[in-house]
Amino acid sequence: MMGRKEKKLFPSILLILVLVVVVDDVSARNVIAEEEEEADRIVALPGQPKVAFHQFSGYVTVNEVAGRALFYWLTEAAVQQPLSKPLVVWLNGGPGCSSVAYGASEEIGPFRINKTSSGLYLNKYSWNKLANLLFLETPAGVGFSYSNRSSDLLDTGDHRTAKDSLQFLIRWLDRFPRYKNREIYLTGESYAGHYVPQLAREIVNYNANTKHKINLKGFMVGNAVTDNYYDNLGTVAYWWSHAMISDKTYHQLMSTCDFRRQKESNECESLYYYAMDKEFGNIDQYNIYAPPCNNSDGSSESTRRNMRLPHQPRSMLRKLSGYDPCTEKYAEIYYNRPDVQKALHANVTGRIPYKWTACSETLNRNWNDTESSILPIYRELIAAGLRIWVFSGDVDSVVPVTATRYSLAQLKLGTTIPWYPWYVKKQVGGWTEVYKGLTFATVRGAGHEVPMFKPQAAFQLFTSFLQGNPLPKSS
Repeated sequence: MMGRKEKKLFPSILLILVLVVVVDDVSARNVIAEEEEEADRIVALPGQPKVAFHQFSGYVTVNEVAGRALFYWLTEAAVQQPLSKPLVVWLNGGPGCSSVAYGASEEIGPFRINKTSSGLYLNKYSWNKLANLLFLETPAGVGFSYSNRSSDLLDTGDHRTAKDSLQFLIRWLDRFPRYKNREIYLTGESYAGHYVPQLAREIVNYNANTKHKINLKGFMVGNAVTDNYYDNLGTVAYWWSHAMISDKTYHQLMSTCDFRRQKESNECESLYYYAMDKEFGNIDQYNIYAPPCNNSDGSSESTRRNMRLPHQPRSMLRKLSGYDPCTEKYAEIYYNRPDVQKALHANVTGRIPYKWTACSETLNRNWNDTESSILPIYRELIAAGLRIWVFSGDVDSVVPVTATRYSLAQLKLGTTIPWYPWYVKKQVGGWTEVYKGLTFATVRGAGHEVPMFKPQAAFQLFTSFLQGNPLPKSS
């Protein structure tokens, strides 16, 4: 009898031992995650005003063999219970431009850099009043993100960026497990019109093959590169319709350029350069009604972030109230300061042999993999039921509103709420139309970086997006 009882008890003892091992393993992982999180905590940045919300920054390795690690900066929601708010991931484009330099420091982040680059001041319309903001510098080679394999910087593109960004998010959520069940939204602008939908597709595919799903609810992109042909067609149309180019140049561009090609002919390229050099004049192409950034000698910086259009404008000394065109200069001074890098836990091993820059020309020149159209991905993600918003600042000539409208029209979506003006503080903030599966909105008077040029309108846009409500028809 005793022998039989012992046999019955033996499987139970094994089960208890297995449970103990599993619990111990989970506990060990939690301890490691807590230690990694605490190591990433930002006590305070140099010159930072006092804030009540928590911040974290550091690296997540996405490929051990190559030694690729992506840099992030998390600013938690400025509310009493930040975990009641969603996690919003922000990506900047370029390709090759930093989310720390642009999204965090001059658009939606809680801080702005002052003109002397000696400190920070608060952004009245920071999106962390509504959500936890995770700024990701991707791919490796952008900002503080790096690879130990130097060839990675000479051979990168859409595919690796999407795969690495997914790995980052999976491993980041392991480090911050309290975010695992939060609603997650992806946001970004410009060439992130590729990054954001591509990452969303990777997440949807990942979720289809795992029990531990990422709680992705939707995405929003602004002035987004979408489709080579229709983007190019819409850009030239914008230049002509806004009197930036002559009738003659417009007709020459339309008859000479094959907008479906990845690389244009030399004749077409020459026409582009002629238009920018001889007909545009000294303007900021990212906001055609704003001043460019002038150097102390009166010369101007090249137009902001558009490294594919190497136009060197002449000097212009006019000023526009409320807009500082030199903000990226302040970022490059501030984030190269050793005390700032130490506070951010950036470049801690000294593996980055080059100066921190807002955009990497090396990556931009060597971008060897780009999808010609993101429209098929939109169709997939609309079918997957994600919330999708596309917005467009209407004074940007680099990825203009006409380009976006031409591209989105190819989706042939049915209309649920017809075109109407939306409002912020009793003023028209822009115009919008709600389609089956996608909302499109313009932001009146905003350039390429909508939250920088029109912060209040952008805040309303973000509020409505998170709520899943149409933009207000009145204030």
